[in-house]
Amino acid sequence: MECDEVMLTVRITAAERALLRRLAQGHRSDVSEVVADGLLDIIPTLSAPGDAWRLLGALATPAPCALTVWLPTPLADLLVPGAARIAQVTEVRIESASAALGAALRLWLAQDPVRLAANLSVMHAGRPSALVAA
Repeated sequence: MECDEVMLTVRITAAERALLRRLAQGHRSDVSEVVADGLLDIIPTLSAPGDAWRLLGALATPAPCALTVWLPTPLADLLVPGAARIAQVTEVRIESASAALGAALRLWLAQDPVRLAANLSVMHAGRPSALVAA
């Protein structure tokens, strides 16, 4: 039996979790969809060595909240080669796909919330959205 979604648990801060929820409400979607969109936005930017080190920095910063999300399998599958690329550049191995996801998500959420909302609006061109207050 094939599953077209994968469940992953990530570690983020309470403020990051609140921002994700506001983004999801503003775009009339769920948190998992916003996380998937965020990964589509951030993963292509993580190929440079400087970005790999930023991802490790996000991974090292304490994140006390656990968040479970569902991702489309093809998107979740990108986390493994992404973690391998980070290890190749930095010589630091990321222990799990969930850790790689959490770090990438935290990098994405570190951007200006208004910019994040605008990017989501572009990704969901047909859906109305509310601006997210910082």
